[in-house]
Amino acid sequence: MAFQPKSMSRPKRWNEDVEEAYRFQLAGFRDERDYLSHNPRTTVDRWPDNGFVKKLQRKDGYYYYFNRARECQDKDVYKCKLYVY
Repeated sequence: MAFQPKSMSRPKRWNEDVEEAYRFQLAGFRDERDYLSHNPRTTVDRWPDNGFVKKLQRKDGYYYYFNRARECQDKDVYKCKLYVY
């Protein structure tokens, strides 16, 4: 992992960036950059209509499949971490 984040913050409200981070962190990664460093020959599958992540491969080889609708509930927003590089 060549890139280490400079800082981290926790969101107060849901937005598309929080949804993106939530899906990657549910699969065990910090964000898309961390995911691609562990899986260099893959691309991130996304829903074509809204751009949300559709499928991620976890570190143990299994897959997470996500709906096209919002998955991060209001009660889980504060658990999410947003990293700055």
